[in-house]
Amino acid sequence: MVNKKYITIPELAKLLGVSRIAIYKRVKKGQIPATKIGRTYVITDQTITDILGKELTRTGKERIDAAVRKTVQEYGEVLKQLAKG
Repeated sequence: MVNKKYITIPELAKLLGVSRIAIYKRVKKGQIPATKIGRTYVITDQTITDILGKELTRTGKERIDAAVRKTVQEYGEVLKQLAKG
């Protein structure tokens, strides 16, 4: 059996400083993976690590790289001018 640690939605909301409703909405939309145990949703410690950004996933790195490329492509000249000044 794998040892997993879990946190509830209210605990995650408090940790992130947002409302419980905001977390519930993200869970319902599938933006935050959660498992329902009885009437309670729980989120794994790995998901929490991903949310907090302490560990960069491959997908997360690819998204960041794409955003940087797009920004440089669209604002490259402006960025060069800002670097000079």
